[in-house]
Amino acid sequence: MPTITQSQADARHIRRSDYTSCTVAFIDCKKPGSHLKENYSIIGPGVTSSSEQVINLPEAHGFNIGAAAMPNGITNNLHIHFTAEVFMVYDGEYTFRWGPNGENEFVGRPGDILSVPTWIFRGFTNTGKDDGWLFTTLGGDNTGGVIFHPDILREAADYGLYLSKDNQLIDVSQGDTVPEEDQRMVPMADEDVAKLRAFTPQQMRQRVVATEDRDFQPAFVDAGLEGCGAEIAPVIGYGLTQNRNHAAAILNPHGFSMEWLRLQPGQSVAAFSLSDKMVVIPREGGLRLHFNDARDVAVDLGPWDTYSIPADVVRVLENRSEEALEVLVIVSGDHQKRPQFRGHVLEAALAKGLTLDAQGYVAQAHLIPSYGMVAE
Repeated sequence: MPTITQSQADARHIRRSDYTSCTVAFIDCKKPGSHLKENYSIIGPGVTSSSEQVINLPEAHGFNIGAAAMPNGITNNLHIHFTAEVFMVYDGEYTFRWGPNGENEFVGRPGDILSVPTWIFRGFTNTGKDDGWLFTTLGGDNTGGVIFHPDILREAADYGLYLSKDNQLIDVSQGDTVPEEDQRMVPMADEDVAKLRAFTPQQMRQRVVATEDRDFQPAFVDAGLEGCGAEIAPVIGYGLTQNRNHAAAILNPHGFSMEWLRLQPGQSVAAFSLSDKMVVIPREGGLRLHFNDARDVAVDLGPWDTYSIPADVVRVLENRSEEALEVLVIVSGDHQKRPQFRGHVLEAALAKGLTLDAQGYVAQAHLIPSYGMVAE
């Protein structure tokens, strides 16, 4: 089993104070009403078009994590993504729009998560207090960039801004040369816009897991052990949960799974490893991560920090605060994740009458034939 040193663990901790904004990430950066957008690339480059963008952790994860911070009234204009785009509202109120002209709307508030389908125009406006905060997760290591709405590309040209076909922002005011038409993104033809996918507000609501929608249930085989019993509320795909009654509301392939993990004060998830990369973003402070069988390495996370846990390393998640703690958990891949709890955890669970069945779900031990029990 691989181990991690303290310095290696610290290097994977991206503190909220480490996030670095870019105000020229996209072609609409000079458009009035969009000029105050701040774009963040936290894990992977995302879809930024700027060479000035700071990427906190460029290591490939199979997905990208970024963020947007915008004062009240500021808009991220209509654009298309080729891979999954998921919005996670952490602060403020955002009005999301979609359709050929952004004619459909959904209002997202803290705790809400929205997965927008590929190949439709989407955008959003901060309609809440100043400096709202929105995390994003994009599918794939290479997202393919974006296609901006034809009106945005036309208006950007009035400001001397163009987008090359390799997703680089061309700014004439900075001495850049306007690329030939076959080397730059040109406005999408009306007939192509008319052929894009259509989603009604009712259909889009099925791709939202709002705060009130979350289904928290005990998640793991350690549920009966002292100090354990963490709960999970699935959001997207097949995640970490070992509760067979759990079902995510959004199941189409994204390239990652997403769940809310809830820990009560003093509660932990017992030692386990995972063969996939796992990212955690706590809503509140107090999450401590312990690493290795010896638990000789630890990292304390603050609210809205981002932490990337490497594959196969043993970890314990502990709530050190005096309040319940909610943590967003994102794991690479569309498959069912298989947390591998350490042998002593499985033995202690068995003594409490719990084990895992062949599908990796928690079961009453007395119902499972000995040859069907899942070992470490």
